[in-house]
Amino acid sequence: MPDAFPPCSILILAGGRGQRMGGRDKGLIDWQGEPLVAHVQRVVRPLSDDLVISCNRNQEAYRAYADQVVGDAEADFPGPLAGGIAGLKVARHEWVVLLACDAPRVDQVLIEDLLRLAKANDSAAMVRQGEYWQPMFSVLPKRVLPVLEQAWAAGERSLQKALLREAVQGLACADDDCRLSNFNSPELLQG
Repeated sequence: MPDAFPPCSILILAGGRGQRMGGRDKGLIDWQGEPLVAHVQRVVRPLSDDLVISCNRNQEAYRAYADQVVGDAEADFPGPLAGGIAGLKVARHEWVVLLACDAPRVDQVLIEDLLRLAKANDSAAMVRQGEYWQPMFSVLPKRVLPVLEQAWAAGERSLQKALLREAVQGLACADDDCRLSNFNSPELLQG
């Protein structure tokens, strides 16, 4: 990773229920001959010595792609905010790149752009498409952990809403930016 970027941890969220995939664990579904998580891991592995996967099942399978594997503090798949909190708690670096396990087209340029924006403003950075924020493509300072924990304690379950309680820089991306494709239904896996 270039010296211009701070050391970062990578947090891949893979803790979902996979409802639109018929209950299958999305990160472990094959796409182009490999699990979706393998595609994401290959892109981010050169960027960090601390790759964390937050998952609520199949932890042994995910261990092959991570330095650390964590699960949510609460059972029954409580969502991305819970996964973000669990991952931030164990992340070793002060900056954390947060990504979804089902976004195999993400690239290093996007991540480096997010890191650059976050570092320049000393705040979280998140992809924004028009008026729509994409919290599953973010760089967070680890210091937002108490904010997320407070949001959770207050009943918030949306990662996006919890993150937007603090200053967040938006990285503008086109509506049709294929790097942001989430493969969260069987039809999308055909691409």
